[in-house]
Amino acid sequence: MDTRRLAALTVVIAAALWGSIGIFTRFLNGLGLDSVQVTEVRCMVTAVVLIVFLLIRDRSLLRIAPKDIWLFIGTGVCSIVFFNVCYFTTIEMLTLSAASVLLYTAPCMVMLMSVVIFKERLTRLKLLALIAAFGGCVLTTGIIGGVGEITAAGILIGLGSGFGYALYSIFGRLAADRYSALTVTAYTFIVAAVCLLPFASPLEIISAASEGWTAIAAMLLLGIAVTLVPYALYTWGLERMEPGRASVIAFAEPMVATIIGIAVFGEVLTPAALAGIVLILASVILLSRPDAS
Repeated sequence: MDTRRLAALTVVIAAALWGSIGIFTRFLNGLGLDSVQVTEVRCMVTAVVLIVFLLIRDRSLLRIAPKDIWLFIGTGVCSIVFFNVCYFTTIEMLTLSAASVLLYTAPCMVMLMSVVIFKERLTRLKLLALIAAFGGCVLTTGIIGGVGEITAAGILIGLGSGFGYALYSIFGRLAADRYSALTVTAYTFIVAAVCLLPFASPLEIISAASEGWTAIAAMLLLGIAVTLVPYALYTWGLERMEPGRASVIAFAEPMVATIIGIAVFGEVLTPAALAGIVLILASVILLSRPDAS
């Protein structure tokens, strides 16, 4: 498999793992943890596991130049923390479907920012894939024909979540040019975990973990299987492709989340959702082509 296709595959796998996060968040919500606390668990577990792993495997990967700390403030605070806070706030103000669609305005923002920052070409194929992916996301989340009040504040905060989500592809690409995927992922979550800790009521998290081994396993899987691994894969893919392509391929996440909702939680597969899945899959295939640049 050539590098281009392998990079696209790693981004698809990362998106698929992200799409399964609902399994763990719903379980931890059931233990009494709110969204900020679940985010802190994700960040803290990821940071601790990576620090231990790198101390054992290769301590040199934990070395960064002090002048580059702004890159990890970008990935950790401006992206991970900011987009999560905005996203969770949007969920409280709007329907979940509307919040999801606003979050997935991120690839549009990434593609436009990449044209300016990285001089990335905005080809017809990329534009077609972007339109197909966003249309697929709208259909998959069920916002068409949905109910719920839409407010200007909710829309603005929702767009903020998309902007924060988009910033990972931008800062992550800049960081990936200087450091390995493991280094970028480690410092992203170290910074995010430290920043969120004062707002996460850590004693409540510890209390939830004391519920038993199932709770601990869910926290570890949340931090490793659906956070550490996919972010490392996504960052590795970013090193080998344009941020705009990577962000659109990551539209596979809501597609996978929909499939898991149907298979695990018994949610109904509507014709619109099925059409959305097909559109998202088509956009991923388009951007995996050699002529997608």
